[in-house]
Amino acid sequence: MAPDRQPLEVRRLSHDVIMVREADHREAVTFYLVVGSREVAVIDTGLGGGDLRGLVDRFSISRPLVLQTHLHWDHIGASRCFSDVRAHPAEMRLPRVGWPWEPPAEPEAGDGADRPERERWAPGAGLRITGSLHHGDQIDLGGRSLEVIHTPGHSPGSASFLDRAARALFSGDLCYLGQMLLFVPASDLTDVRGSLQTLADLAGEVDAIYPAHGPAPLGGADVLAIRDAFEMVWHGKGPDWHGSYEGHRVAIHDFRRFAFLTPPA
Repeated sequence: MAPDRQPLEVRRLSHDVIMVREADHREAVTFYLVVGSREVAVIDTGLGGGDLRGLVDRFSISRPLVLQTHLHWDHIGASRCFSDVRAHPAEMRLPRVGWPWEPPAEPEAGDGADRPERERWAPGAGLRITGSLHHGDQIDLGGRSLEVIHTPGHSPGSASFLDRAARALFSGDLCYLGQMLLFVPASDLTDVRGSLQTLADLAGEVDAIYPAHGPAPLGGADVLAIRDAFEMVWHGKGPDWHGSYEGHRVAIHDFRRFAFLTPPA
């Protein structure tokens, strides 16, 4: 591994699920390998730190298939290293002047270390989407399958993946314990509400929810708490304060274990 690469933390979970985290990066992006007898699903690829392709090959002899929860910069970094990469069509229709959500080109004052870090990760370079994901699709990995659930809101083509047999759900950036970013370009709060309800409806059918940021796994009670808190915001609970995130003004709705960052209006 090159000395300027961030290490990958790897944790083997039950049901042949492998959690990979770029813990040394400020985004602490988490992504997952779901191993079948014929294919291994690579659910997102982070920012591209470390040798993810080599790691996938070490953990499984099955053919890798990359399933993108969405195409934001911190989820696609190593996708260029794979030949089969799929995303929801609504995500692929987003403008490609840069990526739908990138950090600022210049570091903020007092944060000068970010620029070389960003150049080192080079998110999105060489990415090629080779297939589509549609709501209701069943992706047969051999001995297990993943169901595609369209969960827009954070982005128009955000998708979650449900392994009914393992009672596991991979939720991307829709919900997690941390600052949920609902102000980025093409986010839609109406869609967020509907998608959180979709996950809440599934809460009784899963034992583990695997998000792309923050602690993992979550339980059904966590999803219900996030859904209920968003309903409070939807019905008029004002922000606890206003602040700035990556140079964007945001309204912050703080619920202690998690927060919603929404447009200031």
